[in-house]
Amino acid sequence: MLFPIKTLQSLEFHKILDMLAECASTGSAKKRALTLQPTDDAELVRIRLERTKDARRLIDAKGYPSFYGEEDIPVSAERAEKGAILSMPELLRIFYLLRSARTTLDYIKTDKPFVTSIDEIFLRLLPNRDLEERITRSIISEDMMADEASPALASIRRKIRQVNNKIKDTLQSYVGGKQIKYLQENLVTMRDGRYVVPVKAEYRNEVKGLVHDTSASGSTLFVEPMAVVEANNELRKLQSEETHEIERILAEMSAMCADFCYAIRLNYLNLTELAFIFACASLADKMKANCPQITDKRYINLKAARHPLIPHDKVVPIHVSIGEGYQTLVITGPNTGGKTVTLKTIGLLTLMAQSGLHIPAEESSVVGIFSEVLVDIGDEQSIEQSLSTFSAHMVNIVDIIDKVTDKSLVMFDELGAGTDPVEGAALAISILEKVKASGALSVATTHYAELKMYALDTPDVENACCEFDVATLAPTYRLIVGMPGRSNAFAISEKLGLPSTVIDQAQALLSGEARKFESIVEELDRSRLEMDRNREEAERLRREYETFKREAEIRLKQRVREAEESARRDSEKARQLLDSTKVTCEYVLKQLEELRKKQGTDSFQANLAAARKEMRERLGEADRVLDETTIAEASLEDDYVLPRPLVVGDKVYIVTYKQEGVVTELADKKGQIQVKAGIMRLKVSEKELRLLVSTSLPGKKSPPKAGEGKVKKTVSSDAKMEIDVRGEYTDDAWFKIDKYLDDSMLAGLESVRIIHGKGTGKLRVYIQNMLRGDRRVKSYRNGNYGEGDLGVTVVVFK
Repeated sequence: MLFPIKTLQSLEFHKILDMLAECASTGSAKKRALTLQPTDDAELVRIRLERTKDARRLIDAKGYPSFYGEEDIPVSAERAEKGAILSMPELLRIFYLLRSARTTLDYIKTDKPFVTSIDEIFLRLLPNRDLEERITRSIISEDMMADEASPALASIRRKIRQVNNKIKDTLQSYVGGKQIKYLQENLVTMRDGRYVVPVKAEYRNEVKGLVHDTSASGSTLFVEPMAVVEANNELRKLQSEETHEIERILAEMSAMCADFCYAIRLNYLNLTELAFIFACASLADKMKANCPQITDKRYINLKAARHPLIPHDKVVPIHVSIGEGYQTLVITGPNTGGKTVTLKTIGLLTLMAQSGLHIPAEESSVVGIFSEVLVDIGDEQSIEQSLSTFSAHMVNIVDIIDKVTDKSLVMFDELGAGTDPVEGAALAISILEKVKASGALSVATTHYAELKMYALDTPDVENACCEFDVATLAPTYRLIVGMPGRSNAFAISEKLGLPSTVIDQAQALLSGEARKFESIVEELDRSRLEMDRNREEAERLRREYETFKREAEIRLKQRVREAEESARRDSEKARQLLDSTKVTCEYVLKQLEELRKKQGTDSFQANLAAARKEMRERLGEADRVLDETTIAEASLEDDYVLPRPLVVGDKVYIVTYKQEGVVTELADKKGQIQVKAGIMRLKVSEKELRLLVSTSLPGKKSPPKAGEGKVKKTVSSDAKMEIDVRGEYTDDAWFKIDKYLDDSMLAGLESVRIIHGKGTGKLRVYIQNMLRGDRRVKSYRNGNYGEGDLGVTVVVFK
């Protein structure tokens, strides 16, 4: 069903279509965007929304595909089918279409990440590589045919060049020889496709030839010398042959297009459809929109809904629902408080959802399908609407009442305004009752207190208000459902300096019921504010608790991991100690047995001394293992103190990095000690070190061994200089990159390249954000020209 033009204009739906057209990449898709209409077919709406959702997923995973489609392509295909010879511009447009069909089909088939609802549209594309190559090989530009288009054309053009050279050589004797004095200028020009020289009129008889033209003053004659007449004739003949050959080639390619005309039209339609779907996806990304849930019920529930035409940094999200518990919503509040914006937000987002467009609201928002959206919206703040009369509004309302059904969504802005307040309020209530009786959902804005009372007393009708801060005399634009709005006239007047005597007299003139009603509303408002404060405090405490719980769980998991690692190390050290002790005991027992046997020999004393020395060495080794175990245990203690000052060459355990290393330089002015751990040199504080083995005693520095203090980096032959993560999700990509960086550092590479592709740039931004805080990375940059530009990030290690 077509929605009324007045509805689309009042809700500014055409501006959304203009934004959609700007996102379209082809002329045909732009036209499709500008003619988009909402539909009341729920299944079609779901299909459109799902396609837009899948297009967004593909853009995130693979970037934006390239589309082409000009509106005159189907016309050219039809002309070819009827036997017409297509021009070179027409054939080039068909070539671009065929190339786009081929590359777009490759886009979905290559590295396909998941199945989508638009796969069937991609797979309907029918490339024709032969026709594509025939056109691109034959046509250079819209007015230039390539020599390679055919052997005959190449031969003709070769002969044309030869004749041209012959003519120029002949004419050179005129412009550079003795006869130059007869010429007006020493140049060769063309008239009627023939080469001529400009001869002075007084020397006409000195230069034999055919006169083709005369200058405006008559002082110059353009003469074709007799020496080149024959060559010019041959040139004209060859040019005619060239024209006929070009026409033959165009006719041949046009016939190929005629044989493929059905597929050309089909490719045009499918590429237009895909370009339109991806335009919808681009608009959704631009608006930060989400796919709403579609229901067959008469129900709307918008969460954190934003008007798409208000800048994102200025719009205030609203939460509003209608259709469940009540079918009529009456919104009250002061002028400029956001009532009309709320009304337009509900209507415009409903139209967008029924057009298959994602809406700027939370993903859990629900939108029903309506057969029509009927509106009477006038902005009383504008000059145009201030000229509107009560009669003009009534004409719209009469039209609405004639059309309304139980599948309608009806919206009234300032219902009953423009006439006597008492009569206007009564008429507004009657209109709302009539609409409610039809079964339609309706939303109305008003100033009348009678409508607030009507909403409080009537089933299926609910109050809502746009919040106003009396302290600052400014609206907050928050919509509060279930609460009637206060007039705030007295409070605002008092804030602006109106004498209290005037305000008191005005309050005294109010009827008792009016004062009672305003008092009740004021009390409700105070209660609501108190509940809001309590809810915000509860929410703050809940967030703090969740943060504490999350951090506590992280700390607990970290301590469990550390305890498990400590237990594993202790178990390994204990095993080493047990093995060493067992070996030492066996050795001692064996030595004692041998000594017992040799006790009576002459060399007994010497053998005894040697055995004692060797046993002391073995026991010293066992002590060393025991020391390492003890220090490893101490490494986990917060109050650990070094048994002595460190010296160069001490073997230490680095708690922060959980690695062993050797001290290479003592503490500098900042208290940082340099330690070599593997191929890395680290600067750490003394409290992060645990002494393991001393290779040089205090006061005695062992001479450095050959090569000590130098790190020799060798690049493994298996080390790769780059990693390709194109098409990966952000988390999966970083998982691979993280391991690759470790492997590259161990292999001794100084820099590597990460290939992530250009696409929308989201993967590049994510990777570079992760690199920014990585302690392994010294610097990174985008690829230069020839390195991959923005599709590559070059990383340099520390």
